[in-house]
Amino acid sequence: MSLIRTLFLGTPDIARYCLESLLEDEHFSVVGVITQPDRPAGRKMKLTPSPVKELALKKGLEVHSFDSVNTPEALAQVASWRAEVAVVVAFGQIVSQKFLDLFPHKVVNVHASLLPRWRGAAPIQRALMAGDKETGVCLQVMVKELDAGDVLGSRTLVIKEDWDALELHEQMKPLAADLLKVELMDYLRGNLVAVPQNPTQITYAHKLSKSESAIDWTLPARQIFNRMRGLALGPGVHCQRGDKPLKILRAQVEVKDGNQSRGSAAFPQQPGQVLKVDKDSFVVACGEQALRVFEVQPPSRPRMAVGEYLKGYPLAEGEVLQ
Repeated sequence: MSLIRTLFLGTPDIARYCLESLLEDEHFSVVGVITQPDRPAGRKMKLTPSPVKELALKKGLEVHSFDSVNTPEALAQVASWRAEVAVVVAFGQIVSQKFLDLFPHKVVNVHASLLPRWRGAAPIQRALMAGDKETGVCLQVMVKELDAGDVLGSRTLVIKEDWDALELHEQMKPLAADLLKVELMDYLRGNLVAVPQNPTQITYAHKLSKSESAIDWTLPARQIFNRMRGLALGPGVHCQRGDKPLKILRAQVEVKDGNQSRGSAAFPQQPGQVLKVDKDSFVVACGEQALRVFEVQPPSRPRMAVGEYLKGYPLAEGEVLQ
C-alpha cells in the first residue's frame, strides 16, 4: 500500500503529539506542515515557535506559518504539496471553503470534546467550568460551519475530581492520536461512514474572556473550583487582597465532618471572608459552602504553597478577600 500524502495543520502541544504519531505511522507521509506564526513568550517576550513548528523543524519537514491559511499565497502552497488528506489539530485558524475544496471530504479535524457538545474555541476549559463528569475527543470531517462536520469516531474520558485543564489536556493526547491511527485510516480506506451530529445537543465553548478570571466569592464554592480547574491553562483565577491581586492555583471545596457543608447554615459568614487559617491552607467563605486554598501566587512572585505564602504575607481569620 502506498503512503498517504498528508498535510498537517496544528499549533499547541496536543497537535505536536498527533503530528509525532503520524510521523511514526507507516501508512502516512507528512509532506507539509502549517502552524501559527511565532509568538512572544516568557518574561522577555521572545518570539517563540509553536510546539508543532519545533517538531517539524527537528524532523526536517517543510513548515510554513501563515497569518491566514486562506490567502492566495497560502492556498497555492497547500496545492503544491499534492496532499491526499489534511489533518487539523488545534490549529487556531478557521479554514475557508476554498481550502476545503482542495481536499473534498478529506479535511479531518481532531476536536477536544464529545461533539456536538462544546463546539468552538475552548472545549477543554468549558467542560471543566461547567462541571461535566465526562468529555472526550472526536474526529470529524470538516465543513465550513464551526465544528459541525460529521463525526468519524470518538474516545470518552471520565473527568476526575483532581484534574484541571492541564491534566485533561494530557489525558486527551493519546486518544487523539489513536483516532488518527484507527478511524482516519478506516475512513480513507472506505470502511467507515461519518455520522451526522445531533442538532438538539449542540453547545458552544465560547472563547475565554479575561474577565472570567476574577473570582466572585458570592458564587458557590463548586462553581469557583470548577472555574479554577478550567482556567488552569490560562489565564487562571485571582481575587483581590487589599489593592493587589492574588492568584488561587490549587484548592478544593471544603469538607466538614466528612460531608460537603451546605449553604449559609454551615458557613454564615460573608462571602470572601477567611474562615480559618492553618499552617498549610486557608478557608474562604463562598455563596454556598467554602473553598480551602492550598497554593497561591502573589504579584511578581512564583507560585507557592500556602504555608510558604503565610510566612511572608500573614493572613488573619476574619479578613475579607474581594
